[in-house]
This record gives sequence, structure tokens and C-alpha cells, in this order.
Amino acid sequence: MAESGLQKLKILYLRKIFLEKTDETHSISMSEIISSLAAYGIRAERKSIYSDMEQLKLYGMDIIGEKEGNSYSYHVGERQFELAELKLLVDSVESAKFMTRKKSDQLIHKIEQLASQYEASQLQRQVYVSGRVKTDNESIYYNVDALHEAIAQNVQISFQYFNWNVRKEQVLRHNGERYVVSPWALSWDDENYYLVAYDSKEDKIKHFRVDKMLRIAMEDRRREGVARFRSFHLGDYAKKTFGMFAGEEETVTIQCVNELAGVMIDRFGQDITMRPVDEGHFQVRVKVAVSRQFLGWIMALGEGARIMGPDSVITQVKDEIRRLSLQYGEQET
Repeated sequence: MAESGLQKLKILYLRKIFLEKTDETHSISMSEIISSLAAYGIRAERKSIYSDMEQLKLYGMDIIGEKEGNSYSYHVGERQFELAELKLLVDSVESAKFMTRKKSDQLIHKIEQLASQYEASQLQRQVYVSGRVKTDNESIYYNVDALHEAIAQNVQISFQYFNWNVRKEQVLRHNGERYVVSPWALSWDDENYYLVAYDSKEDKIKHFRVDKMLRIAMEDRRREGVARFRSFHLGDYAKKTFGMFAGEEETVTIQCVNELAGVMIDRFGQDITMRPVDEGHFQVRVKVAVSRQFLGWIMALGEGARIMGPDSVITQVKDEIRRLSLQYGEQET
């Protein structure tokens, strides 16, 4: 680019220098600003830089000047995102199993650009401390976008769905026949993304792991299930469905020792009613999808929690205990 063209971009490069090279603990002197602009091929005098800085302040940039001896140094104060907020974003991206390692790294790199070069190094250190399990499905990043688009366009979708076999191969469910559903919401549960949708054939709300969906396509038909979702609450659905495993919905009474009050609140929310039974116990009545995952969660609480009803759920507990007893009972050697 000709020198005259670069000069017109001086204020933009000045903004870039402030954002990249300064923060609340790192400042830059006027001579360093001039040198940094020169590195981009831009000539600048102090007077014009002062004028540009005032324009950036009017634009909303928080440029702070502090006197150091006989001169001043400058840095950006308040930013759009604080460092603590960027760390939360990075950790969320890093811990998301539904993202591939490649996509996580790309997104984290973009987040780093919201910080100064010094703060970005702190974000990088945070990235490398954990080696969490990540998906290998590269399409997940685009699946989420396609599902949001279908919801926004109010149309049904079709897709194929797969499971893994013991050879780590994808095996299409329903012999590869395409599922056709009405998408209504996306839920992030247990570090996985799920689509919550309405299946008109079965008149049923279902959920699907987004990273197991293949070849998503928008259909020409409008979404169905409006009546079902008019009173639908995604948070309540997630609380009822343990590990996003389906089961018959029941209102279950659970008796717990007082020490498990926090566990119940963490799982079902602060709006649950905890009725005292005696000095050491209380009961809660909650709606849950009764699955093996729910029963396993109750059993993991040990003697501190016990299902009191209904009888049908108590029967399922006894059946599960018998199944486990047979599965892990003594075997002849």
C-alpha cells in the first residue's frame, strides 16, 4: 500500500497498538508509540498522535495517561472483557467435549486477541493445564450453527444418527434412515450439546446428541409441536433427565439426611420444597425421568437417600438391585 494510504490508517493502527501492547499493568511511552507506528510503515508526530488519542477517547476507548518522571506513559484501562471473564470463556471452550481440539484451539486463539499480548500469555498457560476428552467429529461446530438456523427459520430438519461400535466405527441407527423432527432448543448438559426436538410420528419430545448427528438438512415443512413447547421449560427438562437419558416421567418422593440438602438443591434447584421428617431427615417431591441413570445417582448417595414412592419406582429400584446382584455376584472359576 502506498505511504499516503497507510497514513490514512494511522488512527486504526494506533488503536491496535494500544489494545495489543498495553493493559492495566503495562504502559507504553510516546517514543514507543512512534516506533510501533513506524514498524507498520506509518510516520507520526507527537502532536498528531495526541489528536488521534483524543479521537479514540471520544470513540469510547479508555486511554489513561500517567506521569512517570518528566514524561507520560499510556495504557488502555477498561476493556470490553476483563481478564477474569476471558479466562472463563477459555475454560468453557477447553472443557467442551462437543468441540474438536482443532476448533477449540481456533476459538481460543480468537479469544486471546481480545486481550493484550501479556494477558494472552496467561490465557495460553490456562489452556495447557488440562487434557480433557474431546470429540473427533469435526462437523459438530457447523451442526450447532445449522440447528440454530433451522430454529430461526421455523422449519423441520432431517439427519442421520449414529452410535459407536467396539471397533470405534460409526454405525448408523435405523439402517441409515433419516430422522425427521422439529427442532426447538439446544441444551448443554454434562459437557455435551443436545438437540431437543418434537417427533410428530410419536407425538413425543426427544433429544439427540448433536455430535452424533450427520448430514443435517433443513426441510420445506414448518415446525410442529407448538402446543407441546408452549409450556416447555428447558431448565426443568434438564433437571428431570439424568445424563439426558430418557425414562417415564414420575413424581418421586426422596427422603434424605439433612447433610444432603445441598445435593438436592444443586440438582433440582432452590425452588424445591424440603419437608422436615424429623430432626435428621427431610423429604422432597420432584419430577424426574426415571432411568437407570437416575436410580444409579440415588444409589450413589448411599444410606443418606431413599426413594419413598411411588411403588412403581420402588419396584424399579429392587429390580435394579437384583440385576446388579446377578451381574456382580460370585462366579465359578
